[in-house]
Order: sequence, then C-alpha cells, then structure tokens
Amino acid sequence: MTISHRFIETNGIRMHLAEAGSGPTVLLCHGFPECWYSWRHQLEALAAAGYRAIAPDMRGYGQTDKPDAIDQYTLLHLTGDMVGLLDAIGTDQAVVVGHDWGAPVAWRCALFRPDRFRAVVGLSVPFQVRGPNRPSTVMPRTEKQRFYQLYFQTPGVAEAELEKDVHNAIKTTLFALSGDAPVEDPASLTMLPSEGGWLDGKPTTQSLPTWLTDSDIEFYVEEFKRTGFGGGLNWYRNIDRNWELLAPWSGAKVQVPALYVVGDRDGVYRSPSWSHLVPSLKQFVPLLRETIILKGCGHWTQQERAKDVSNALLEFLKQL
Repeated sequence: MTISHRFIETNGIRMHLAEAGSGPTVLLCHGFPECWYSWRHQLEALAAAGYRAIAPDMRGYGQTDKPDAIDQYTLLHLTGDMVGLLDAIGTDQAVVVGHDWGAPVAWRCALFRPDRFRAVVGLSVPFQVRGPNRPSTVMPRTEKQRFYQLYFQTPGVAEAELEKDVHNAIKTTLFALSGDAPVEDPASLTMLPSEGGWLDGKPTTQSLPTWLTDSDIEFYVEEFKRTGFGGGLNWYRNIDRNWELLAPWSGAKVQVPALYVVGDRDGVYRSPSWSHLVPSLKQFVPLLRETIILKGCGHWTQQERAKDVSNALLEFLKQL
C-alpha cells in the first residue's frame, strides 16, 4: 500500500499530510514526541479496508509549520487545524483518532464540532472534563520529585536536555514508556527528580523490543534533529491557558460514538492523576462503545500493538 505525501494550508499554517487509500476519511492525530510516522501501520490497514486514512504532522512537528509564539499551540489552535484540514481536502466529515497529546485534540474536535467529526477514538489519554483548578496548581510535587509536565514548562530547559543527544532521547523515551521496560510501576516514570530532567532514571536498552526497529528510531531522530523539540513542548506550556479558554465548555459531554484504547502498562492508565477517569469515562462520553485495555502494552499503543489497534479501529468503524 502506497503512502503519499503532500502539503495543505490550514488555519494559517502549512501542514504536511501522509495519506493512503480512498473512502470515508479517518484522521489520525499523533502525540509527543512523534510525527505522522507513528501511524504507519494504521495508514496501511485502514487503506486496505477501504478508508481514506490521513496522518498529519501536527502543529510544531515534522514538516508542518512551527510558530515561534508559545500561545499559538492551544487546543483551540490545534482543533482549528483539524477543521481546516477537512476543508482543505474537501471532506465534510471524518472519524478522528488521537494518541497521547493527539487524544485531547481528537476529544475536543468531537466536543466542539460533532457536525464535522462523526466519531472519535482516544488512545492512552481519556477525555478529561475541565476541573475547578488551574492544572499546574494540582500537578504532583514533593520535596524530591515533580510531575514531568512541570519540568516541561520553562522554555529552553527540556529542549536543551533532549537536543543534546537526540538519538538517546528518542530511543530512551520510546523504550522506557513501553510495556517492555523493566519498571514495576509505569506511573513512577511521570515523576522526575526535583533537580533532574526527563531522561534521568529512565531505563535504557541495548536490544530493541520487537515492535521497534533501528530504522524507526532513525526516522524520528532525523525529524527532531531538524525541528528540535520546542514545537511539541509548547503544547504542554499551554495547559493553563487551555483551562482558561475551555471555560465555555465546562461540563460539556462528547456526544458522538467513541472508543477508548489503553495499555495496562501505560503510565497514564496507572497514574493516580488519570486512572480515575477511565472507569467514569462513559459519564462524560455517553456514546462510548467500548473501553479496550491491552495487556502488557505500554504508552505507544498503536506502535506496540499495531495489529490489535488496527483491528479495534476497523471493528469500531464497521459499527458506525
């Protein structure tokens, strides 16, 4: 199956798309630190099953534009990019799928524009209703540790750490957060030493897990060597701003058919900050069809368990 590439204009930026197949549109939104390539398996599976699968490099990533200003990476910008993408390719509706940071984008696409996004699939990150407090004020912090998203807040700090050795940063991140890492409690990886960085204390490996190849790593490395990590990190720097901007949708529910997929060794699923959201998901996503928990799977859901995720997507799409 051939994956083709092109550029579109959307929401004031130039965006790179990878696409395959023809038929009803399925839009695939990646997270951090990834790019369109994280959906390589699903692009082929969806196309072979009669769908038009599109995986953009999201704002700030890969070959897509990377605005300088931090405030250009809010969820309103990111969902606006996806609405503009549909306009640019001449499609009225799509099923939107998101992993990691792409999941909040997908959930909000469905929340804001159910007329354009007829169904939604979230991988790893469940739908979160807007809480009563600024997110940064309730993130875990102790004398010796802090939540990783707090470390990401100061511009330039995480960039310097990750860009010092991009190959090590990518390889360590992909392995450490996977289901293959020898970590008793995956949620512990979301906490960093107070004086340390993202990579400190993360398990490493010489031999790669079966779902990951040297060429996969090199693809990501070449992308981030060219772009740096600042665009992706800027998504985290808008968490409080997103909270302010999303006030009009406080208490609103996602009212389109939905599917949620997560690995039981994903730090998101294990984290006390998020784990309570999974059992209550149907309360805020009334048309949730199913929650699928993949045993032994870590954070990189669609890459670690490519066939399981593709099959789950196809079964969900068939039911719509």
